[in-house]
Amino acid sequence: MKKISILRKLGISTEEIKTLLSDESKSYLHTLSVQKELDIQRGQEKKSILDKLASGKDYSEVSVELHMVENSKTITEKLLEAFPGYYGRYICLHFARFLNEPIKTSSQQSAYKKIISFLDNTPPLNLPEDLQEYLIEGTKNIDTVQIKEIIENTKKAIENPDDFLSNNKETVKQYLVYKQSDEYKNSPAHTIMSLIKDFNNVSGYNDVFIPALRELSTSYDEYYKQLEIANEKLLDEYPDIQNIIDKGI
Repeated sequence: MKKISILRKLGISTEEIKTLLSDESKSYLHTLSVQKELDIQRGQEKKSILDKLASGKDYSEVSVELHMVENSKTITEKLLEAFPGYYGRYICLHFARFLNEPIKTSSQQSAYKKIISFLDNTPPLNLPEDLQEYLIEGTKNIDTVQIKEIIENTKKAIENPDDFLSNNKETVKQYLVYKQSDEYKNSPAHTIMSLIKDFNNVSGYNDVFIPALRELSTSYDEYYKQLEIANEKLLDEYPDIQNIIDKGI
């Protein structure tokens, strides 16, 4: 009863509590944490809209911003449904930061519809049970704060690839050696990454979802271009990485 009381005070619904209590892995607890994080972000955006109304802005002027908040909520919720466990939590928080722009053009509206159609019609990425257990066990202590730190560190590396490569030469070399080792190739982590890569290739993630997101969000399009530049610099410095990418290692 104490657990239920605490969860209720945290604003967890009855249905969510039932799911939590039956989930021994605590994976759902991590998912709820991400949802609460996104709720906080949307709450801040809604407060900003209220402030604008209080300052005299017309209701019709802020309606576009409110639609943006609602659209972001729809996409992030569907991402959590489509991708399992830690991977879903990561890409949800990763993409959420690019969904803060209002739809102003017909091409953006079309891109939004493509994204929703993709997420509605693509079967979820379902990993075999043993790999699900491996992923849950390996990421059970990675919380929302840590995921946000990983995302921020990745962002800094992409924005300043020369500095990253200069300051992490030994780390990158060790990474290359490990990724080409039999230990990694025979590991569950390698199998999971191969399955995710195959899913992204055949589901439309790479050729439907990503291009549509670039069309919808100018900030994501800019990030994607920075990512391409960073990848080129990485390949120039470490050509062997191309073999790892091509082979799905």
